[in-house]
Amino acid sequence: MTQEQRRFSPAAFSSKLREAEERTDAPAAAVAAAEPMRDFRRLAEDIRSYLAQPRGETEEERREYNECLNRAVLGYADDRERVLAVIADRLLRQRIHELPGYRHPYATLAEALFAEVIGMNVLELVLRERDGLEEIQVVGTAVFEVREGIARPSAYAFASHREVERIQQNLVLYNNDRINPRKRWAEVMLRDGTRVTMTGFGFTAKPTLTLRFYTVRHFRLAQLSEPEYGTISDRLRLMLLAVLEAKFNLVIIGPTNSGKTNLIKALIGELPDEERLVTIEGRHELMLQRDFPRKNVIEYEVDEEDPLHRSAQAFKLALRQSPQRIVHAEIRDEDANIYVRACTRGHAGSMTTLHANTLEDVPEAIADMCLLDGRVLNSDRLTKRIAEYVTQIGIEMRLVGGRRRLVRLAEIGWAKGETAVRDWAVFDEEAGEWRYPHLPSAEALSRLKLGAQPQQGWTAAWPEIGKSAVSASALPRPALVVQDRGAWMAT
Repeated sequence: MTQEQRRFSPAAFSSKLREAEERTDAPAAAVAAAEPMRDFRRLAEDIRSYLAQPRGETEEERREYNECLNRAVLGYADDRERVLAVIADRLLRQRIHELPGYRHPYATLAEALFAEVIGMNVLELVLRERDGLEEIQVVGTAVFEVREGIARPSAYAFASHREVERIQQNLVLYNNDRINPRKRWAEVMLRDGTRVTMTGFGFTAKPTLTLRFYTVRHFRLAQLSEPEYGTISDRLRLMLLAVLEAKFNLVIIGPTNSGKTNLIKALIGELPDEERLVTIEGRHELMLQRDFPRKNVIEYEVDEEDPLHRSAQAFKLALRQSPQRIVHAEIRDEDANIYVRACTRGHAGSMTTLHANTLEDVPEAIADMCLLDGRVLNSDRLTKRIAEYVTQIGIEMRLVGGRRRLVRLAEIGWAKGETAVRDWAVFDEEAGEWRYPHLPSAEALSRLKLGAQPQQGWTAAWPEIGKSAVSASALPRPALVVQDRGAWMAT
C-alpha cells in the first residue's frame, strides 16, 4: 500500500504520540519503577474484577453485596472495613504479600489496592466532614460542596480528569452498568436514598459526578417553626394543620434543596397512622416506611423507561388499593392526567410538587401537561377544574438568607376566566417575618370548620375571625369566589 493510499487513523496517531511520550530517554530510576507500577495496575484490575463478581445465593444477597461496594466507594466506614477484609483475603489466598520494587504510603498492600479500586481520591478528604454535607458536585477537576442548600467551591480538587473517570468506572462496575463512548451516563441509587449521577465526555463537556446524600430527617411541624430552623411560623403551623384536617389538595413549588421534601414529610407525620397513603416517586426519597414504620403506607418507585413500571401503571394499581391520600413526588407530562383524575375522584388531601415559577402558573402548567397526550379538551375549562379541585392550596418554598423558608401559603381558585391566588401568608424578606394579608374565602372557611378536630380549633390560625370587626359571615359568599375576582381577592 502506497503512502497516498494510507488512510489517517486518529487512534493510531494517538498511540504514536503516547509511545513518543514514554520513550526510554527518561532517567534510569523512572524506567526501573515502571515495571513494579505495571504489576500493581495488573493486580488492581484483578482485584477490581474479583470484587465485581456476583456474591450471594439469592438475588437479595447479591443486591446487598453490590450495595456494600457502592457504600464503600461513597465512604461508609463499616462497608469499607468489610471490602478491605475481602481484598486482604484475596491476597492471602494468592500468597501475595508485597510487590517487589513497588513503594506505597500505606501500611499494607491490601490498603494500597483498596485506595485504587475503592478510594475516592480527594473526595476522601471532603467525606471526612460529613456533618451537614448534602451534595458533592464534581465538574471536571473542580469540586463543590453543598451544605444548607448552598453550593460552595471545595478546598480540594482532582489532579486530572482521569481520576474522576476511575471513580466513575468503579461505581458502574459494581452495579453491572457501564459508562463508555456508547453510553455516556449512569446512575447509582442506594437504599438509604444516596444517589450518584455521572456523565462522561461527549455527553457533557467534562466528566461529572453528583453525589446526593440522603439528609432528609423526620421533622415535626413544631420543629420547623422553632427559631433553629425558622421554616414556618407557629401561626403557619396551625394553618397547615387546619389544611390537613380539611383535606385540601395541595401543591408545593420551589427549587432543588428548598425544603419541599422536608415539609411533605412533616405534613405526613401529622396524619393519623391508620390513614391509608400511597406515595409515587421516581426514586425513593421520602422513606416513609423507614421513618414512620407504623403508618399504613404503600411506596411505589417508578421507572419511566420500563413500560411495565411507569408512573401510569403505578397510578392504576394505587387507585385499586383504597388510598385516602396520594403523595406524588412530582407531576410530569406522562402522569398529569392520571393525577388530576385521582384528585377529582375522591382522593382529597393529596399532595404533589411541581416545577413552576409562581403559584399563579401552577394550574396552567398542569393543564399544558394534560394536553400533551393529544386529547381534544377545552384548555380554559381544564385549567379551571385543576385550579378548583387539584391545586386548592399552594405552597412556595425558597432559600432565604441561607434558610429554607415557606415564603407563600395561598388558596388557589378561578375568577373571571383566569387563575386567582389568595395569599394567606407571605414571608417578608426585609422584615424577616411573615405577613398574613388575606383570610380564607367563605368556601374555604366552611371546609376548614367542617374538618376541624376539635371543632373551632381552626380559629387559632385565623384569630381575626373571632373579632367582631371581621366575621365569617362578612366574607364573600362561595358563589362570588368563582364569578368575581374582586370578591375572591378581598379580605
